[in-house]
Amino acid sequence: MSRKYFGTDGIRGRVGDAPITPDFVMRLGYAAGRVLTSIDSHLAQNENPTVLIGKDTRISGYMLESALQAGLSAAGVDVLLTGPMPTPAVAYLTRALRAQAGIVISASHNPFEDNGIKFFSAEGTKLADEIELAIEAELDKPMQVMPSAKLGKAKRIADAAGRYIEFCKSTFPTELDLRGLKIVLDCAHGATYHVAPPVFHELGAEIINIGNQPDGLNINLDVGSTHPAALCKAVVEHQADLGIAFDGDGDRVVMVDAKGQILDGDQLLYIIARHRQSVGRLVGGVVGTLMTNLALEHTLQADGIPFLRANVGDRYVLELLDRNDWQVGGENSGHILCLDKHSSGDGIIAALQVLYALKISNTSLAELGASLSLYPQILINVKVAQRINLDANTEVQSAVKLAEQELNGHGRVLLRASGTEPKIRVMVEGSDRQQVQALAERIAEAVKVAAT
Repeated sequence: MSRKYFGTDGIRGRVGDAPITPDFVMRLGYAAGRVLTSIDSHLAQNENPTVLIGKDTRISGYMLESALQAGLSAAGVDVLLTGPMPTPAVAYLTRALRAQAGIVISASHNPFEDNGIKFFSAEGTKLADEIELAIEAELDKPMQVMPSAKLGKAKRIADAAGRYIEFCKSTFPTELDLRGLKIVLDCAHGATYHVAPPVFHELGAEIINIGNQPDGLNINLDVGSTHPAALCKAVVEHQADLGIAFDGDGDRVVMVDAKGQILDGDQLLYIIARHRQSVGRLVGGVVGTLMTNLALEHTLQADGIPFLRANVGDRYVLELLDRNDWQVGGENSGHILCLDKHSSGDGIIAALQVLYALKISNTSLAELGASLSLYPQILINVKVAQRINLDANTEVQSAVKLAEQELNGHGRVLLRASGTEPKIRVMVEGSDRQQVQALAERIAEAVKVAAT
C-alpha cells in the first residue's frame, strides 16, 4: 500500500496548509494513540500508554504540540512533554523512559514556515511501515473521545536536557577529553541550542557559539549545516581548531577545519569508518545512499571496507545496516548513524566520534579528511507543482542517456523525487567539474520542460 500522508521522514509541509493544520494534527494524535493502544500488550489493566513529545524551536511548535496533546489525550494516552529537544534526544528519551512511542515536531533543515511530525517506536527507531499505514487508516475514521475517567494526562519532563547531555557525553571515551581544542558551534538557532554547548564544554573544549539565539522565526536562517558559510567565517575569525554545525533538529552535522574548509557527511563518515578500522572496532562495512559520493565508495573499497548503497533517507540506511549487522552508515547531508552509540542519527554523537578519531591520531581535522578526495558532484533541485513520471518521459531519459555516454563510466547520473519537498533532485558527478556542471544543467532543463 502507498502512503497518503507519511513520507520518508514523517509528515511535513507548510504550516497552515494541509496536512500541517491544527485540526489534522489533533486527528493524527488521536489516530496514533488508538493504534498504540491496540498494539501494546505489556500495559497493565487500566494503564494508559505513554507518548513523549519533543519539538524544535519553530514558533508553530507551540500550536502543533497542543493539538497533538489534545488528540492523544482523547485517545486515552498520557503525554510527556520535553519542550525544544533534538530529534535524536527524543529517540533516546523515548527508550530511556519506557514510553510506547516518541513524537518530534520538526521540519528539520526546512525554513521556519514549514513544520512536520515524525514518530519513534518504543526502541527509539522509526515506526515500521505497517504501523504508519495503520495510523493512516485510523485517520479515516471518526474521533470517539474516551470516557473522562480514561482520558490521558500530560506533564513536562524538567530534566530532559540534562539526561540527554549526559547520554551524549557517555558516548565519548572516558579516558579522553577535548582540552586544548577551540571549537565553534553553530546550532542553527534550532533544537541543539541549549544542549550541544554543554556537551562539548563539559568534555573540556573551549566553545564559541553562533546560531544559538532562537526566536521561533530564525531556525536554519543563514546558519546551520545547510548554510555553513557563517561557520566557516567564524572559525577563521576566531582562529579555532574546527567548527561544528547542526541542522534545525540536530540529526545532521557538518564540520569545518581550521582553514574554513567544509567536511560534509561523506567525509565525516569516512573518518569514522577508517578510524574504527584502524583500532579494530569496525563491524562489517559502511552503508551510504544513492547520493553518496563515488569517491567514498572507491576509497573505502581500496581500504578493504565493504560498502553498500541504500535509497535516500536514514530509515533505509538503518534497514540495510540492520540487515547486515553493521553499525556505521549515513548520508552526505551529514545524517550519520553509529548504531553502537545510538538507535538513530545524531549530529552531536557523530561529531564526537570524529573528535575521538582526531584525539587518538593527534592530528588536525584537515589531515584526517585528506585521504578522501571527493569527486565534483553537482546537485540541482527543480521545483515541480506535482509528481511526474521521470521514467516515462522520453526527453528526460534521452538527456540522461547522453550524459551517461559522455561520462563513459567515470561518473554517475541520478534523478529522484524529494521525499520531503516538491522537488526533483538532479545529481551528476564525475572527475571533470565543468563537464559535470554542464550535464547537470542540461538534464535539469529537460526536467523543467517535463514539469510544465
